[in-house]
Amino acid sequence: MPTMADVARSAGVSVATVSHVLNETRPVLPHTRQAVLDAIEELGYTPNTLARSLVTSRTRSIGIAVSAISNPYFTEILQGVEAAALEHGYSLLIADPHDDPEHERKVVQLLHERRVDGMIVAPSADPHALLAYIDRHAVPTVLLDRVIDGRADTAPRFDQVCAENTEPTARLVTHLAGLGHRRIGLVAGLPGLSTTGERIIGYRKGLATAGLPLDEGLVVSGHSESAGAERATAALVSLSVPPTALVTANNAMTIGALGALRAHGLCVPDDIALCCFDDFAWADLFSPRLTAVAQPSREIGAEAVRVLLERLAAPDRPARTVRLPCTFVHRTSCGCQEEDGGAAATARAGSVWAARPRSARSQQVPQSGRSGHHQHSEYPEEGTLS
Repeated sequence: MPTMADVARSAGVSVATVSHVLNETRPVLPHTRQAVLDAIEELGYTPNTLARSLVTSRTRSIGIAVSAISNPYFTEILQGVEAAALEHGYSLLIADPHDDPEHERKVVQLLHERRVDGMIVAPSADPHALLAYIDRHAVPTVLLDRVIDGRADTAPRFDQVCAENTEPTARLVTHLAGLGHRRIGLVAGLPGLSTTGERIIGYRKGLATAGLPLDEGLVVSGHSESAGAERATAALVSLSVPPTALVTANNAMTIGALGALRAHGLCVPDDIALCCFDDFAWADLFSPRLTAVAQPSREIGAEAVRVLLERLAAPDRPARTVRLPCTFVHRTSCGCQEEDGGAAATARAGSVWAARPRSARSQQVPQSGRSGHHQHSEYPEEGTLS
């Protein structure tokens, strides 16, 4: 196995210069650096990561704590984190906190004890123990998806990367209102999560924009999981005056809501329209195909890595919150009908496609629900929300 000394002889430099190139501990002239890299490639030299960490006090590893096993959304984020980490020469140590505050603190401590250079964490609904640990040990950390400091008029305490939540949710509500719906229900997420609170704010904003009154009885918690959403949706459709349209606040709850609607013999969208926050791989395969807000999952993961590396390079810089825009993916579960059969592919590719309301027959509802016909408003069928 070739050694660092072999690389130094082949490149015509000192062992110290090879070390500086590998560990980035001192600037090296471009032509010298390239000679070292060429020698490494030619000889097939593999650096000793443990030895390097002793020299630099860096392990070139990132700890990530997200509930990826139970949430496909975080699985996609992980793909973005992994790609960006690999691009910058970092490895990942992954732990699943299961959205449990006590387990969350334990896994973060374990990651820290393994001397990761920094961490990316999706905090639970009660992150006090997590934040106390990060503060006490000054661990470079980026909070992912769920923000702690959400007010625009205050400086954040931690670096944070997430998607926009309020405006995209409002867009789903105004779209349904534009189709004539007057009673629009919301299956919200787990109380305490910033994503839950922001999407509820977006729901209320959408109602206000459409000139519709807020009925708190139409807002139920699905606790961010399928079984909870199934129970919450069953409660909504059992109301004396049930909603004629539904917004679900994440992908798992969409599955639960669909199960409840099927159990009650309701057809989407003829009996009840449905829009969901979170697009997912199989949303295009449902019948009807799901109108959704798509989050830039992989971009969120990659951006979290970039922000963490900036923090490692400049530990004293002010913390910042990065919010990435979402995309409105217009399909047919909202009650609109495709104009052409090729829309499925073009919508995924980012092309705009036309939609129209379903026939007047399918739009008619009991007088106690909403007016007899939808009034369709023109919206871009797929576009960026910021």
